[in-house]
Amino acid sequence: MTSTKDLLSGLPFDALLVLSFGGPEGVADVRPFMENVTRGRGIPPERLDEVSEHYYNFDGISPLNGLNREIIANLQSAIPDLPIYFGNRNWHPFGTEAAEEIAKAGHTNVAVFSTSAWGGYSGCRQYDEDIQVIRDHLAEQGLPDITFTKLRQFFDHPLFIQTSAKHIREAFTTVGDDARLVFTAHSIPIAADEAAGTPEDGALYSRQVAEASQLIAAELGVSDYDLVWQSRSGAPHIPWLEPDIVDHAEALSAMGIKKLVVYPVGFISDHIEVVWDLDTELMNAAEELGMTVVRAATVGPTAEFTQMLVELLAEHAGNTEARSLGSVPVRGCTINGAPCAENCCVPARRRH
Repeated sequence: MTSTKDLLSGLPFDALLVLSFGGPEGVADVRPFMENVTRGRGIPPERLDEVSEHYYNFDGISPLNGLNREIIANLQSAIPDLPIYFGNRNWHPFGTEAAEEIAKAGHTNVAVFSTSAWGGYSGCRQYDEDIQVIRDHLAEQGLPDITFTKLRQFFDHPLFIQTSAKHIREAFTTVGDDARLVFTAHSIPIAADEAAGTPEDGALYSRQVAEASQLIAAELGVSDYDLVWQSRSGAPHIPWLEPDIVDHAEALSAMGIKKLVVYPVGFISDHIEVVWDLDTELMNAAEELGMTVVRAATVGPTAEFTQMLVELLAEHAGNTEARSLGSVPVRGCTINGAPCAENCCVPARRRH
């Protein structure tokens, strides 16, 4: 097996920025965080109050920042010679704060790992826009410009698929092989899904999620499974990807299926949509339905996930071939926030 040192020989980057969504780390953070997330979207205050309650159930602390710091610690152990920084879109440490540190440290060529495997606006293109915000901020502060290269999507990378399958196998051992396998990912408006990718791609987000689920199921030797959605937050009259995980569990229960293994394929870590929507709401519904539900672990904290990130970096040094198992387009690699295709993942409201 090729060593990490050999994989990263000649790496063109002098630092790595882990760029994520962000999350509150205390009760006082929750409301301003929610306002950052929803700014400009016309979300009514009562909806912000409703979602804020999810965080208050955990003392206002999103697990996401801590989980990202764990990913960074694992990466730093694997790549001790590459400085790694952490920045967020919606809460401290903001990407702009991280960029100031990077610039003052003298780094000029920085890889960016955005914590999303998927295409679409919020999962891909918005990170390109975040990078442009970062570059504009550096200019405003009179700091040197930096070349930022965002790493590609990884939804069908062999290590993502194999590690997901391993965690699902572990879940089956606790509930039995006769359980129904259900994959779940974050729902988005159907119009947003149709705008994911280029117009030629068509619904890139849902197609990528479906392919990742199929590849994981094939790795498990499972041919009969379900893909459903969760964490919808939009107005009731706007069509979103369905069915919802809780609604689907109720339908399965009515069919006499009483054991589920649920895998949150759309999430690399156990953040709030996992620990609330699945570990809390779904589990409460399952108890009322007399169902046994086991939620398989996400891949973020694993050595395999760390190795996958090393491989994504190594691709840019020309030391390894890009590994992809599927046929749905893999996109997302950008330099200085320029989208991978000019018309890729443009929000539906901008296209029209």
